[in-house]
Amino acid sequence: MSTSLYLARTAQNRPQGFRLAELLGAFSYALDLTEGQPAGHCLRGCFIGTRIGEALKLPDEELKDLYYTLLLKDLGCSSNAARICELYLADDIAFKRDFKTIDSSMSAALRFVFAQTGLEAGLGERIRTLISVIQKSGKIAREVMQTRCHRGADIAARMHFSRPVQTGILSLDEHWDGSGQPQGLKQRQIPQLSNIALLSQVIDVFHAEGGPPAALGEAVARSGVWFDPDLVTAFVTAQQAPDFWPLLASPDLETRVFSMTPALQSAPVGEDYLDDIAAAFADVVDAKSPFTADHSNRVTLYSDMIAEEFGLSPDHRRWLRRAALLHEFGKLAISNQILDKSGKLDAGEWEAIKRHPLESAAILGRVAAFADIAPIAAAHHERLDGKGYPHGLKGEEICLEVRILTVADVFDALTAERPYRAAMPIAKALAILDADAGTAFDPDCIAALKSGLAKLAVTAAA
Repeated sequence: MSTSLYLARTAQNRPQGFRLAELLGAFSYALDLTEGQPAGHCLRGCFIGTRIGEALKLPDEELKDLYYTLLLKDLGCSSNAARICELYLADDIAFKRDFKTIDSSMSAALRFVFAQTGLEAGLGERIRTLISVIQKSGKIAREVMQTRCHRGADIAARMHFSRPVQTGILSLDEHWDGSGQPQGLKQRQIPQLSNIALLSQVIDVFHAEGGPPAALGEAVARSGVWFDPDLVTAFVTAQQAPDFWPLLASPDLETRVFSMTPALQSAPVGEDYLDDIAAAFADVVDAKSPFTADHSNRVTLYSDMIAEEFGLSPDHRRWLRRAALLHEFGKLAISNQILDKSGKLDAGEWEAIKRHPLESAAILGRVAAFADIAPIAAAHHERLDGKGYPHGLKGEEICLEVRILTVADVFDALTAERPYRAAMPIAKALAILDADAGTAFDPDCIAALKSGLAKLAVTAAA
């Protein structure tokens, strides 16, 4: 059996007592990817919004709920990516990024749609799409935001966050004048946490575009339209502090966000909760494309099946399950125009696909509790013969856990529907694995998968 990364890792002292704020703050970089925002967008929004909350003198519990609403506001952001590509014939990541920089007028929105829709489509298809988008603009906006906001609130609930955090995420895109989505809430109907989160998001986006004057000007311009005027007043007060703008642009911002009062009040995260966090973020990844729905959970099942056949310890299997749940994080950085493409990928698109394991590892490397599984995520497309990617590892350079995950990942990919082909029968998928046993895949892992599937079939038939 090949070298185990887990056994090598347990020989070292793994840090304990991970704090929730630091875990989620690190994971928030993944949410920035799918929104097309510069790295640290959620963290900067958390700093901005928490300072607004402090200016409002919110009680500690409300400030804590605000803090986590700000960190997790984009939990549902991946769930509407495929629909945006389908509706606008556009790169979902670029579309989301650029849409946040337009002003709040209807004319600006229309100009944006004309400029962004169907740029790579034929003229006839582009015209048909534009007509459809304009005719159904209200329905489309509501649909896209409902999907995102409800999904984000549901994931927050599964991560055991409070009702105020859930509703804060659910109502993120509601506007003070009632023109927002998905429910068209107005004024005091909108949860204050939601309106602060939206205000903080706009401030960060326009600060990145034009510095403090642009951010301040946009917030004031939308006062009474998008935002509660009292919140804008609180922001105007907060940004007058000498450290506000320098900290927002400082490389030390992350440390400062994790030392804010709500972060220090969070209890250490236990192993069971780490499992829940891993499962929740796996759902964020799988929601990116209809063709990857539940992919991470199935790969986790197959990986655990193989691990059980190998007789790995319960702790080892738990560690591997987390790696399986989080191995595809990097796909959040890839446009659905590539992920859901039915035809052959061109060279640039294939290069984007080949980068996703490195993106996965980079995100996990930021998260103290999961940094030790980053090498598995980085290597899950490597092959025994050295013809895999991204590093071309071969033979004994590929550890046991990667071998297990690779077989599980490929088996699920073959037996699930993809944009370019139908799902394969199990027997055909196993035959493909067998054909590459010893060259691409570990034969022992394939044998263990077969044994586990046979036992599962017997159990299902009983």
